[in-house]
Formats: sequence, structure tokens, C-alpha cells
Amino acid sequence: MGIVHGGYCLGCCWALFAVLVAAGVMRLAGMLLLTLVIFAEKVLPIGRWGPRAVGAAFLALGVAVAVGAADLPWVV
Repeated sequence: MGIVHGGYCLGCCWALFAVLVAAGVMRLAGMLLLTLVIFAEKVLPIGRWGPRAVGAAFLALGVAVAVGAADLPWVV
């Protein structure tokens, strides 16, 4: 049962863990911010709109950084 659950967790969350490691290498505050957002999505009863709003905000930030209009807020 543990192996099945571990495989499921690895399959669904590997990209998230990779982002957390990259954010932690850049700055610990960035990793903490992302961890708090993930924790809030999992614990708070925010329905279907919450993760979509967070995803849209991160997508907008990613586009802004990619075109050079903004810097990552947690990178000094």
C-alpha cells in the first residue's frame, strides 16, 4: 500500500517538487512562499476557483518574467 501511494505521489507531484527545489536554491523565502500557497490550496475549502486563480496568477507572473517586464519577486 505504501509503495502504491508513493508511486502516485511521485507521479502527480514531481514537477512541483522540482519547482520547490529550484526556488529554494534561489532563495529560501521563495520556497516558503510556494509552500504556503500549496498548503493553503490543500487545507482551505476554497473550491475549484482557488487553484485556478493561483495558476492564473503564476502564469501571468511567468509571462511577465519571460518578456522582461518583471523580475521574480523572491530573487535578489
